[in-house]
Amino acid sequence: MAFSVVVLAAGKGTRMKSALPKVLHPVGGEPIVQRIINTVESLDTQAVHLIYGHGGDQLKAGLYGNTINWCLQAEQLGTGHAVMQAAEHINDNEDVMILVGDAPLIKAATLQRLIETKATCDLALLTVNLDDPSGMGRIIRQDNKIVAIVEHKDATEAQKTIREINTGMMMMAGRDLKRWLNALTNHNAQGEYYLTDVIAMAAAEGKNIQAAQPELPVEVEGVNNRVQLARLERTLQRWQAEELMMAGVTLADPQRIDIRGSLTTGEDVFIDVNTVVQGKVTLGNNVRIGPNCILIDCDIADHAVIEANSIVEQASVGPHCSVGPFARLRPGTVLETKAKVGNFVEVKKARLGEGAKANHLTYLGDADIGAHSNIGAGTITCNYDGVNKSKTRIGENAFIGSNSALVAPVEIGAGATVAAGSIITAKVPDDALAVARSKQRNIAGWQRPDKKPSGQ
Repeated sequence: MAFSVVVLAAGKGTRMKSALPKVLHPVGGEPIVQRIINTVESLDTQAVHLIYGHGGDQLKAGLYGNTINWCLQAEQLGTGHAVMQAAEHINDNEDVMILVGDAPLIKAATLQRLIETKATCDLALLTVNLDDPSGMGRIIRQDNKIVAIVEHKDATEAQKTIREINTGMMMMAGRDLKRWLNALTNHNAQGEYYLTDVIAMAAAEGKNIQAAQPELPVEVEGVNNRVQLARLERTLQRWQAEELMMAGVTLADPQRIDIRGSLTTGEDVFIDVNTVVQGKVTLGNNVRIGPNCILIDCDIADHAVIEANSIVEQASVGPHCSVGPFARLRPGTVLETKAKVGNFVEVKKARLGEGAKANHLTYLGDADIGAHSNIGAGTITCNYDGVNKSKTRIGENAFIGSNSALVAPVEIGAGATVAAGSIITAKVPDDALAVARSKQRNIAGWQRPDKKPSGQ
């Protein structure tokens, strides 16, 4: 049966002590509520009705999704009032799943379990048993049948001993939800319209109410402060590390990897400590990542090695390449098979052909470097004149001596050699030697200056 989702995300989150709305704080590199949207969209929902309030402009700028329908809750008058803002968009003949917007670790399998439970009853709740349920709404049962949810502030002392709590997530028919929303009142300790009151209404109508539970309680844990945010971040990272290891990846220390996006790996990959993955990253077979590396939206092919303290961002690293240590590949970089970029080399929007190498202390920007060329230490491509970027082209088997400056636009021919310390401003033909530096003068008997007395 078709279903839509209502996500409650209108709260400010004052305990976060932030100008950023609570649901925009990241977990695993994605805003809290974006992770929830991604999860429900994976279930082929018809629409996601996002209830927003505080920081609406920030939310609209920071979130994405093909099914989002924005529903403004101008005043925060309770969870029932929040869902009312989506009522006009809900069809009678569809099921409606209601989720809280601050529980980023909810799994698709758990939501599927909720859907399957709803298929066997009139109203399905997602509940969880906690050792310490303080502050949470309690599930009230009679003869083991769910008849109500009582908020902690309204609960009796006997009810406060109940360990089964409401997660705020549930599913029901659209026509039932709209009817119950119309009957809500705010006659309670908070003076709010509680969504949980619909449970008693359903029970009074003789509706069949059943509960589903997550595999792990942490799935339904919400974020209210930065301590909880950090705890959920660590939980997610642990899950992701375990998934990688089960897929055949060796992690030097599973507690010291951060995946803030998606990581796809081949066989026999090794990742050393303190690696950070951002965006979409793909690692081929037998790839080795050294310690303290940052990988951002990049592809690294089979048998490539990224040495310690290197950054690879929006770049493509070919098979059997070597990068680092302390290298930086910036957006637009392409390394072809067996190319090498060594320590303290920065490459931006440049291609290194097969077997080409720049072993150390070099900047290569806006360049095309032919196969098997060698770039000496201290070489720079002077690609920016203060206004425009220009390209440097280096042919195959060229040799660029150390400490050379190639002033773009410029072309170095195949097999050409640039003498160390040269400043190249014009084309160098194939197989030629270019020497572009001042003639050395030796002055005999040079007297070094004397050190001036102190105070002068």
